[in-house]
Amino acid sequence: MKLAIPTQGNDLDSPVDPRFGRAVRFILYDDADRTWQVVDNQRALDLAQGAGIQAAQNVIETGATVLITGHCGTKAFRVLQAAGVQVVTGAQGTVAEAIAARQQGALQPATAADVEGHW
Repeated sequence: MKLAIPTQGNDLDSPVDPRFGRAVRFILYDDADRTWQVVDNQRALDLAQGAGIQAAQNVIETGATVLITGHCGTKAFRVLQAAGVQVVTGAQGTVAEAIAARQQGALQPATAADVEGHW
């Protein structure tokens, strides 16, 4: 399973970026073989509006099946849900801590967005 986690850093010790749509990049973590790569989110950052939707498209294009994030807005949540990507909100700490929290059941899938757009 591939997990996408928004971050401002470049490795698993980097902090989770709480703002999904405006995250500088994502860590794409492969749960099966415990490998990861950095995925740029610059396309979303350059937009005046619609960053969440573009970031959602970026995540979908990576093949991720789960997004672990601090927060997710309504439009991005709908796009991800329509593509079959499970959204997990409430992540904090480092990317590694967020992955571990999900694996331990401390973070559960969201049933709806937890912030309004332009958060």
